[in-house]
Amino acid sequence: MGVLRAGSVCWLFHVLVLVCALCQILYVGSVGAQTAQLSVDASPQNAQVIPGNMFGIFFEEINHAGAGGLWAELVSNRGFEAGGPNTPSNIDPWLIIGDESNIIVATDRSSCFAGNPIALRMEVHCETTGTNACPSGGVGIYNPGYWGMNIERRKVYRATMYIKSSESVELTVSLTSSDGLQILASHTITGDKEDFVEWTKVEFDLESIGRNTNSRLQLTTTKSGIIWFDQVSLMPSDTFMGHGFRKDLASMLANLKPRFLKFPGGNYVMGNYLVNAFRWSETVGPWEERPGHFNDAWAYWTDDGLGFFEFLQLAEDLGACPVWVVNDGASLNEEVPTATIAAFVKDVVNGIEFARGDPQTAWGSVRAAMGHPEPFQLYYVSIGNQECSKYYYKDNYMKFYSAIKASYPDITIISSCDRSAVSPVNPADLYDVHVYTSSGDMFSRSRMFDNTARSGPKAIVSEYAVTGNDAGRGTLIAALAEAAFLIGLERNSDVVEMASCAPLFVNDNDRRWNPDAIVFNSWQHYGCPNYWMLHFFKDSSGAALHPSTIQLSNYDQLVTSAITWNNSQDGNTYLKIKVVNFGSKAVNLNISVTGLETDIQKFGSIKTVLTSGWLRDENSFQQPDKV
Repeated sequence: MGVLRAGSVCWLFHVLVLVCALCQILYVGSVGAQTAQLSVDASPQNAQVIPGNMFGIFFEEINHAGAGGLWAELVSNRGFEAGGPNTPSNIDPWLIIGDESNIIVATDRSSCFAGNPIALRMEVHCETTGTNACPSGGVGIYNPGYWGMNIERRKVYRATMYIKSSESVELTVSLTSSDGLQILASHTITGDKEDFVEWTKVEFDLESIGRNTNSRLQLTTTKSGIIWFDQVSLMPSDTFMGHGFRKDLASMLANLKPRFLKFPGGNYVMGNYLVNAFRWSETVGPWEERPGHFNDAWAYWTDDGLGFFEFLQLAEDLGACPVWVVNDGASLNEEVPTATIAAFVKDVVNGIEFARGDPQTAWGSVRAAMGHPEPFQLYYVSIGNQECSKYYYKDNYMKFYSAIKASYPDITIISSCDRSAVSPVNPADLYDVHVYTSSGDMFSRSRMFDNTARSGPKAIVSEYAVTGNDAGRGTLIAALAEAAFLIGLERNSDVVEMASCAPLFVNDNDRRWNPDAIVFNSWQHYGCPNYWMLHFFKDSSGAALHPSTIQLSNYDQLVTSAITWNNSQDGNTYLKIKVVNFGSKAVNLNISVTGLETDIQKFGSIKTVLTSGWLRDENSFQQPDKV
């Protein structure tokens, strides 16, 4: 029987400890603290298999998580549609270079794209030379992106735009510093009078000679005349898996090894009003033809470059199962009656055909034309978002349920109603649970499912987070409480199928919700304590859960679980024990493991601790690893 002693390391209060071991008895201790006895039965016959898709991620377009975040497009309002359909309109954040004596810009409805008819008309009054010469460097327009573009030295950026003019064109496209003084890259577009009479797509690469984290894209000329612009895009050539996702942020997701990706929201799916709801069919096909929409739930415009196809692609790239949250005819302020819900039902069935249909089908052909002839593995559909209390929800839900099951009987359908509302007349494969509460209550909810009936539909806890005063912008105490909650879900994984935190991302320039798992700006990022806590669970999906008990007199602040899992990289099976001490006492821990196979290798263990100096410590750009 092997014995490992962890020196004199103290198992402190307010910590999450992970012990990854291949030994039979582990002792972690310190002098002067109470001693708890943790017993683990690692015998295979008493193990319970955790669902294979247990822990995943939930993405909502909130906090500029996608637009100006995970989606790598650098131009904000690239199609000039954000100001609305009436012209002239606001072109924010685009601004002019020059003044009204030599340049006038205005939107009109001259675009070649029927779905997004707005284009920008730029009228230049100055000349290259003479008494009416343009200012040095020319006049034009610029776009600062989403709070500045991060342009890196020797990196290549793909510029795309549509141009129209009845005159000859001489246009300089540049990447510059925010004041325009530092030129990082430039390209000149020239053409005779007849070259741009019709809308013409122009594409080229810009390679930066320097770095600036607060850059802009500018289009300038010293030639008088009128030029129209539309769909001006700038994308880094180096993106995650080559599919348009910002590499550093997508890698943060990949490192969690998520088993599912739930998307695209939340309230974002519904909208405050249906006119601004996420409509999947308007987010697929060529990006230039997507109309975009105002995300009124979180008050900003989205060009929908990150659309239904891209979410499915991201799930595939992460090796995760897509979980599609559909709009079921309800917004936060409206609801479609059951008598007229049929069109919404058909739209969802069409969306599944887009994801899974043969390339010869109507919507499958659209997916194939986008470069993915093989079907996506879409097997989960969530009907609405927290809408069970709405008047028509249950009747509308049954319309969706029946239609989806008739065409795709293998789809797992998730209800917004809780378990008590599920019945033979209102069936569900899974029911959705959202938990937002204080840290103390979240810790107590580690027993939330202990007394749930073991038959019937299982839960997907698709949104959970510690909120309130002690949550801050992501504190240690919040992460510990959430860890205890997840350990409770592990122990009850016979009645809980899946779990994911919310929200996932926040752009530090647009905090609509706190806390969030990953914080970023145009060039930096860091994980909050709850992001690092999730690493303790990334091997749990599909693992074997073993019975464990922890005993310490007059102290109920300890939560634990034990799993064995197979490491595909080395082929070994490992035992992982997680323990949360949510209380204020330091505790010595004796860990006794029985039932291990006789050929176990007793070569030691690894202890990982999530802690910091203060319960409300947070990570930041200045101290990204404080917790």
